[in-house]
Amino acid sequence: MVNKKLRTVDEPTNELNDVFKALADTTRRDIVLRLSRSDATVSHLASSYAISLPAVSKHLKVLERAGLIARTRIGARHWIRLRPTWSRAVNQWLDRASRERATEQLDRLEDLLERKD
Repeated sequence: MVNKKLRTVDEPTNELNDVFKALADTTRRDIVLRLSRSDATVSHLASSYAISLPAVSKHLKVLERAGLIARTRIGARHWIRLRPTWSRAVNQWLDRASRERATEQLDRLEDLLERKD
């Protein structure tokens, strides 16, 4: 019996792993969705959640370390915005995974059709 590798999509890089880990939390995913609509201050983001300002800041630090957001200080306010580059890398990885799955399905169909002949 030939042992076919079930998954041939390149493993995500450390950068992608950090993005996936950061997005594993529902609060962080919600923050990303909010920021996709417009930039916001830390205090504005914090007012949307039933958690403390320090807790929101911790979430923002995770997102920042993963490269999903950028912080700009203007006076006493910290403005948060999404960094668009992370989504391209995630989309490329997901596209590659989808193409491989489609290729595997077509290969199985081809094998099945060959066995019928």
